[in-house]
This record gives sequence, structure tokens and C-alpha cells, in this order.
Amino acid sequence: MIRFLTAGESHGKALTTIVDGFPSNLKINSEYIDYQLKRRQFGYGRGLRMKIENDKVEILSGVRFGKTLGTPISLLISNKDWENWQTKMSVTEVDEQTDKITIPRPGHADLVGVSKYNFDDIRNSIERSSARETAARVAACSVARKFLEEFGIHIGSYVESIGGIFSKDDFTQKLFNNDLSSSFSGKKLNLLSDKSQVRVLDSEQEKKIINKIKSAKKKGDTLGGTFVVVATGVPVGLGSFVHYDRRMDAEIAHAIMSINAVKGVEIGAGFYSAENFGSQSHDEIIISKNKLTRKTNRAGGIEGGITTGLPVIVRAAMKPIATLMSPIESVDLSKMKKVLSRRERSDFVAVPACAVIAESMLAWSIAKFFLEKFGGDSLEETKQNYHKYISELHNRIKNNFKGK
Repeated sequence: MIRFLTAGESHGKALTTIVDGFPSNLKINSEYIDYQLKRRQFGYGRGLRMKIENDKVEILSGVRFGKTLGTPISLLISNKDWENWQTKMSVTEVDEQTDKITIPRPGHADLVGVSKYNFDDIRNSIERSSARETAARVAACSVARKFLEEFGIHIGSYVESIGGIFSKDDFTQKLFNNDLSSSFSGKKLNLLSDKSQVRVLDSEQEKKIINKIKSAKKKGDTLGGTFVVVATGVPVGLGSFVHYDRRMDAEIAHAIMSINAVKGVEIGAGFYSAENFGSQSHDEIIISKNKLTRKTNRAGGIEGGITTGLPVIVRAAMKPIATLMSPIESVDLSKMKKVLSRRERSDFVAVPACAVIAESMLAWSIAKFFLEKFGGDSLEETKQNYHKYISELHNRIKNNFKGK
């Protein structure tokens, strides 16, 4: 079983994570992880913090001569802004008095955090609930991403909409209809979407979105949107219908929903299917190139909690950033009086970054079930188990039903 644990506060000294359970002999280096960290910071509409931080990872353990040892991997990402916060975020008591934050921001964990943990300063809620924590997740999940690439599994994403602006060319429907070429991959998808400042696939849509973000900035407002994450090369048979917590779709929904500001997740056609007849919703089974497959992929590559061998498609909705430069109503907890919400340095839109974080979480979910099925102590042993399964799969199904 693989697992990771992150630690650190938004303006603390560093973010750390420990990644455990991956086999030995997987090639990994800091440059690979840094590239994914850079993609997380990208996108038009990001705030001042992205100009301060230039995230770089330091691999502290679990890797020797560029290969995993099969032991826990510990990673560290330093916070450059720590220099300006050493007193406010000191681990030890300080003589200097620091101002306490008493006005919670609607849409954040400010009020629920102080209610749950019995704090008298909202700063204690802000620091850990911040999306800054997702940098450590991206670092941890980059190990999973690199592992999956050894088996031809690639994960990509694109922004479908921001502020309600969609492309006239519905790429998402092309995914559901299985209309893309056989050479399509998650890797190629990112080569396209990463060219855009907002990670969309349509230049006209990009112009409209950037104009809307500029308008939101002038108003002191924020925007949300939807994005799609796709994993290609995923084999048949990951996950199970036997127990609720072994279903691949349930695992993915949990992972994506855990990302800050994500308020909705669907697998495949999801809510579209609720509007259609069954005949318009399910994927007919066919034989193509002497293998069983589906005509379409409205199920998003998962049926009955198990992967079908088609691309895994996940669509998610991110709400607008909750910190507004033109604040909305709140209450000052120290006086219990109506006030305007406080401001905290923030982004105007972060949907492009959220999609990259979702790529990472999807990589983790797939790697988790992949290793459950094919796991070995070394990468070589895992590959041997995987290739044996793949080579025998079609003939095994055919022979099981022969003459029946």
C-alpha cells in the first residue's frame, strides 16, 4: 500500500512530505518534480505569492544514485516568504506582540477552524487550510506519476471553462464519444493545454477568459471554473466492486474533492447522463483489433468501480477564490459586530493550477490501485507481473467462455 503525509504551514519555514510504498529502482530526480511544481504555479490570474515563491524540491531520503530504494522518500520545499514571517509564525514563544486575526472570510476554513480547534486567532486556521499545502501534494504525487509512466500511463488536463466561458468546440464530448486518434495521450494533452495562459484548448476562448479575469481584477472579484483530467494507458481491471472503499471511481472522487475549492466531481459523462436515456448513456461493447472495447467512453473509463482500459476521464468544478479584494459581509469575533470580511493576499483565479493538482491526485489514485494489483518489491518485479497479466488477458476471457 502506498501512502503520503504532508506537513507545513503556508508561511512556515517549509513544506514536507513523506512518500511510502513505492518499489525500488524507479528513476526519479528533483528536476522531474520541480517541473510539476512549476506547472502548479502557472496561469494568468495568479496572485503575488506566485511571484515570491519559485518552488524547488529537495530529496532528503529514499533515493540513491537517482533510483528509489523501496524505503520512505522524504521531500522538502522551502518557503521563501518565511523570511518575512519568522516572528508571526515562530515555533517558539516570542516577546513581540503579534496582531490576532478576528474577522473570518466567508468561503474559507477561518470560522469553522477556530470553532473546531478552539483557537483565539484565525491565523491558526488560515495557515494549514491554505492551498499552499498542495505544493507538497504535487511533489509527493510526482513519484506516482513517474511510476505510472514506466507502464505507459500518462495524465493530462485542460481547463474547460472559467467564469462560465466555454469553447464552441466541445473537446469533452470528443472524449466521451471516443473520437480522438489512437495516438492521443495525457502527455500530448498537456503539450497543448500548457501553451495557453489559462490552459484551454481554444485560442478564442482564451482571449474571452483573459478579458473576464481582467474585469474581475478591476472589480476586486474572483472567478472559478471547470476542468477535465484524463489518464491514458490505464489497463483493464484496476479497482473492484467488492467493497465500497475499493471502487476506483470512489477513490478518485475522494482524491479530487480533497483539493481546496473543488465543489463538484464527476466521472465520465456524469451529470450529462442524468439528462439522457440509457441508450444514450452507456458504452456499447465491440471487438476492435481482436480485443474487447467500447464504442464510446461516456463511463469515463470506469464501470462497476473497475477500469475498462479506456482513458479515465474526470471532470471537476472549482468555486471562485474566497478571498475578495472587494470584501463581502462578515463578523468581527472580538466584538461580535457586523463588518466587511478581511483581505488576505490571494489569486483572482486558480483553475489552471487546480487542474494540475488534480492530475497529481489522479496519478496517486491510479498508482494506489495499480500497485495493489501488480505490486512487487522492485520495479522489475512489478513490470513482470503487469506484462504477464496484459499478455494473457484477452485469451483468458476467450478461453473461460469457450464452448459455453
